[in-house]
Amino acid sequence: MGRSILVVEDEAEQGQLIDSMLRGAALEPDLVEDTEAALGALARRHYGAVLSDIRLPGRSGIELVREARRLSPDIPVVVMTGFPTLESAVESIRAGAFDYIQKPFQREELLRVLRRALARTPRDRRGRGATTDGRALGGASRLMRDLDDVIARIASHDANVLLTGESGTGKERVARRIHALGPRQGAPFVAINCAAIPEGLLESELFGHVRGAFTGASEDKRGLFDYASGGSVLLDEIGDMSLALQVKLLRVLEEREVRPVGGATPQPIDVRIIAATHQNLEDEVAEGRFRRDLFYRLNVIPLRLPALREHPEDIEEIARGFVARSAEGDAPSLSDDALAMLRTRPWKGNVRELENVLERAMVMCDDALIRPSDLALFDHSDPAIDDEERVLFRSLAARRMTLGEVEERLIEETLDLTSGNKVAASRILGLSRRTLQRRAHSSPGVRNEDPDKAGGGS
Repeated sequence: MGRSILVVEDEAEQGQLIDSMLRGAALEPDLVEDTEAALGALARRHYGAVLSDIRLPGRSGIELVREARRLSPDIPVVVMTGFPTLESAVESIRAGAFDYIQKPFQREELLRVLRRALARTPRDRRGRGATTDGRALGGASRLMRDLDDVIARIASHDANVLLTGESGTGKERVARRIHALGPRQGAPFVAINCAAIPEGLLESELFGHVRGAFTGASEDKRGLFDYASGGSVLLDEIGDMSLALQVKLLRVLEEREVRPVGGATPQPIDVRIIAATHQNLEDEVAEGRFRRDLFYRLNVIPLRLPALREHPEDIEEIARGFVARSAEGDAPSLSDDALAMLRTRPWKGNVRELENVLERAMVMCDDALIRPSDLALFDHSDPAIDDEERVLFRSLAARRMTLGEVEERLIEETLDLTSGNKVAASRILGLSRRTLQRRAHSSPGVRNEDPDKAGGGS
């Protein structure tokens, strides 16, 4: 399964070209021409990944993404798109696609995306429906050890869990670990982002619908609660659910049954509910935007995930682990200078932002070592510079400081921060110790103490 790829492409010539590219890279493509054939193949066989065109005869590639995720929620789906359908590619990502690649593409570009997808596929499935490897969260800090201990204790219980914390702190990862460590581990884990689906469609996605229930409902459709039978459902961004749908969800939780849209007969469900949000639901309740009774139903076991800035000592372990997993056998190493740069970044996007930066750096590094320059490529164009940094840069510009003066001041302040330890300062600045010493000696305002006498040795 680890190297098998289902390719969905209706143009024969393009399909044969992709088939040749993948076989030349020792991958195992299985070529079909439309969504129905693809779903049939997914029902018969496990694949490491799916590569699908957006434009297909009959049902689109976006519909294939949704259905494939229902059949095997953890399978990565990569979509192919031409420039005119780039918006559709973005829509497919929102529907759950792993990534997209724009046509025409080069062989190495395609293989790079697919290898990343295959690297994300769980290696140890306990039969159909086992959707997560239960990997530990990462981090040896007391904060993360305590969190993992709590997860291990609550996993064996079926009580509802409410995960809170900032965006990017790993709420879905925690939900998958709870599922993997519990008695439902061999059954499906289904995640849905309540904020990404329009209200009019979310009810159908959750509960299903019957034929003729609304315009376009040409056939019966199973809901996610049905697909997850025996397993777990993650309701991500639950705070964005409308009040009207909150009422219906409350009824599901109380009665343990769902009624498809347009249907008359309720269907019993057997799922564990895990909800997640970055919002403060108690505040939402006070403002009348979230039902108090639903909040109490979901908040049986509250679990807050810490922001990355609360446990910076774990950044190195998380970073090394992500690089090793993503690159499989030929993982590049992180230089000490690069790790120092990672430790000083504010990480407003938390673990998700850290992983995104590392993923891009792995693509850009020229050899087997990730250096500060590979990370700095993205810092310079980062649109998320905070207000304090904007004030600082505007102030420097207003004072008409030269680059040399800015460099001198930055070196001086960094040495102050490290109590004169040039080894630590050079790591933060992304310079070699010799370069820092040379520039420090050439700057009259910079102290030149012996680092071993000022803040300890290396």
